[in-house]
Amino acid sequence: MKFTREDSGKKMSCLSIWLILCLFLRSCVSSPPKPNFLLILADDLGIGDVGCYGNDTIRTPHIDGLAKEGVRLTQHIAAAAVCTPSRAAFLTGRYPIRSGMASSTERRILFWNGCSGGLPPNETTFARVLHQQGYSTALVGKWHLGVNCKSHRDHCHHPLNHGFEYFYGMSFTILNECQGTDDPELAKSSQDTYWLYTQIIFIAVLTLLFGKLTHLFSVKWKIIVCVTIFGLLYFLSWFSSYGFTKYWNCIMMRNHEITEQPMNLDKTTSNMLKEAVSFIERNKHRPFLLFLSLLHVHTPLITTKEFLGRSRHGLYGDNVEEMDWMVGRLLDVIDKEGLKNTTFIYFASDHGGSVEAHRGNVRLGGWNGIYKGGKGMGGWEGGIRVPGIVRWPGALPAGIVISEPTSIMDIFPTVVHLAGGIVPQDRVIDGRTLLPLLQGTVQHSEHEFMFHYCGVVLHAVRWHQKDRGTIWKAHYATPLFKPEDSGACFERGICPCFGDGVTHHDPPLLFDLSQDPSEENPLSTDTEPLFDSVTKRIGKAVEEHRKTLTPVPQQLSPYNNVWKPWLQPCCGTFPFCWCDKETKKADDTL
Repeated sequence: MKFTREDSGKKMSCLSIWLILCLFLRSCVSSPPKPNFLLILADDLGIGDVGCYGNDTIRTPHIDGLAKEGVRLTQHIAAAAVCTPSRAAFLTGRYPIRSGMASSTERRILFWNGCSGGLPPNETTFARVLHQQGYSTALVGKWHLGVNCKSHRDHCHHPLNHGFEYFYGMSFTILNECQGTDDPELAKSSQDTYWLYTQIIFIAVLTLLFGKLTHLFSVKWKIIVCVTIFGLLYFLSWFSSYGFTKYWNCIMMRNHEITEQPMNLDKTTSNMLKEAVSFIERNKHRPFLLFLSLLHVHTPLITTKEFLGRSRHGLYGDNVEEMDWMVGRLLDVIDKEGLKNTTFIYFASDHGGSVEAHRGNVRLGGWNGIYKGGKGMGGWEGGIRVPGIVRWPGALPAGIVISEPTSIMDIFPTVVHLAGGIVPQDRVIDGRTLLPLLQGTVQHSEHEFMFHYCGVVLHAVRWHQKDRGTIWKAHYATPLFKPEDSGACFERGICPCFGDGVTHHDPPLLFDLSQDPSEENPLSTDTEPLFDSVTKRIGKAVEEHRKTLTPVPQQLSPYNNVWKPWLQPCCGTFPFCWCDKETKKADDTL
């Protein structure tokens, strides 16, 4: 039997079609549907406050359960030790200095809803990329990355201008002023100084007036009037902002609408939880991204009555346990709606716990485990090493612990990749996708060097020397603790980044975090033969890193970070800004 060229061609065509079909079916099988994303970020939570990270006095069963069913990261690093820059880095995958969200002043966070600073509109967040990929995107909770630029209605920094379709929460951050029972938290030392000067001016006016009326000395009425007017204007200039912080900063919004001004702290937790649950239920049939940005566990530790007194760690422990309960409620909803295997869940903190937070002798801040320092302390591990947990059943292994260096900035490329998006090519992205590391297809993190800024000042650098399995850490500047052995800056309230409150090190303080994670024993040429070569290599990395930085407008400059009445979000006619639309809404539904 003879085969013709035509028969051979037909067989080749059939074989080609069969191969194409096989490849098509294989691609269909190997390309799972886009996952949903539930990203949970706590506020000021210490790495030692969670059971799966070693805490045995605070109960966190739901967060611990996430770690048991997923992957726990033990060297997960925040991009800054305070919230505004750290959250900007989380959303964009970029060091905050690249977006102008790192401060060159003592004010390292946004101070007002009514200021002009914030996350620049030209920055790309993971929410924006996912929205372009067809995801329903929402932010519930804390924002603290600005609202307006030039008018009280332009919303240029608002979450809805950064890729989120829905926003319910606090455009600022929770403060003692929101509760009104403790000392003011917003620039307390400045307020004390302003009040002192006001009192001095007031006493001067009384002295002049007394001298004039009793003829003790001669003074013109014109001088008395001028000093009085000056004192009044001086008082109004600062009290108009600081005296009404509760109304200017403690507000809740739904999209662009203000729903509570000031916010009702008794209902905040339940309202946020309802909004998060409702969003999941509304979007269970389409891919969604929910960023739950918790107000827990920032002072003043707003805690519902059901959780008061439940923990063995006082009010702070109560607040952590309530946070864990909120996480559990969301996990229940995910399970109930059949979304467990299709939802990528991430839990972390924006930075370490606050060591200085106290009320009398009662500590109100978190525990940073074995790590030195805490919130606001530039490069010390306690301020930047945070819990990091990822769960995605079926796609990621369960009960795995990864000790490689990772960053909260890594969530940006990870989420974008999983959603089928493309990481922006027109800018430097400092985050690295976590997926290969989480799935175990690679053994080492992509991060070789990590740079730890305090404002715009580079305080420390981490070098992951993969061939030796060593993590070196060089500190170029460290805060001066006061009292000296306290491990915190109690006299200042928060440690500074520069000036007389900082010690500069040349050569740098060098630690081997692989052997000394608590940073207790700095190395030297006498104790470490590689000291010179290591510090030289890190110094070269710093030079290379600085070449990648480009000048950008400083969003936290004095001008951008001062209160501007014309930018103040207001639910009434300024300055009469107060409303409670949530209560009215609840009454209307009865």
